[in-house]
Amino acid sequence: MRRLFPVTDQTVPTHSGGSPLGARGEGGDAAQDRERGREWDPERDRERNPERDREWSLDELADAYAYPGPGSGSSSSSSESGRGTAPEPGPGERRPWLRANMVSTLDGAAQHEGRSQPISTAADMRIFGTLRGLADVVVVGAETVRLEGYRPARARAEFARRREAAGQGPAPAVAVVTAGLDLDFSLPLFTSPLVPTLILTGAAAAPDKVAAAERAGARVVIAGDGMGVDPARAVRALADLGHTRLLTEGGPRLLGQFVAAGVLDELCLTVSPMLTVGDAQRIAGGPSLAVPQRFALASLLEEEGFLFGRYRRP
Repeated sequence: MRRLFPVTDQTVPTHSGGSPLGARGEGGDAAQDRERGREWDPERDRERNPERDREWSLDELADAYAYPGPGSGSSSSSSESGRGTAPEPGPGERRPWLRANMVSTLDGAAQHEGRSQPISTAADMRIFGTLRGLADVVVVGAETVRLEGYRPARARAEFARRREAAGQGPAPAVAVVTAGLDLDFSLPLFTSPLVPTLILTGAAAAPDKVAAAERAGARVVIAGDGMGVDPARAVRALADLGHTRLLTEGGPRLLGQFVAAGVLDELCLTVSPMLTVGDAQRIAGGPSLAVPQRFALASLLEEEGFLFGRYRRP
């Protein structure tokens, strides 16, 4: 994996001719080794050029994708973002920060045959796991739970110390956004999670289905006045439960609702170097915005042709 942006003083410098120092070509480490009468050593090459293409450790990925610290967060806490009624955090407290993690092919498909796995890669799954390892809660739509066969988030030893230091539990909770509660409550997501699964629904949800969810061990959280869930209210409700590091993995309709409500702070987007054609959904769906929302590129990584971008609301 290579960092393409931001450019730092560790970025591999280039010759005036444009070829990278350390490349296996003229003027690179291979040439330097030849001049010194040594064979080119890839391990030594990686030590000299840490930003060169290599597999990053989970610690490195966790540092690269860390949430903003206390006192920072979205610069948009006004009514425009849907958070105008939420109390401002005090000194040292965390604002809720909602990030999304999605994958898209070159031709804009978020899925292939209904699932995201066929357009993913091992590096994408490492980042997927890292983002979960950093989150307080994973917010997901009911349709995605059904299509992707969601299971409870698991505790991972690699993130245990980091989560403990951040005051987090052993694994993130999963919060399912649903109006009709049309879910199979016998699945492990509800019967055997390490952290109780949350159900985000509206006040008009069917009482019998609410009772079924609670009998299965889920915690029902009301985040809307009618049948559906209000995105801004969902963010506030999760923050009230102590969940401020929020991660949504879709699906496209849910992400579209967060975008339209102005509560999405960050998009982690994997661009897969694949073409699928077909009629698959985009990463976000729903009515178009009156004015397109502009996000700023925060970082860009690359591995085997896959691009891993982070975009933040300015």
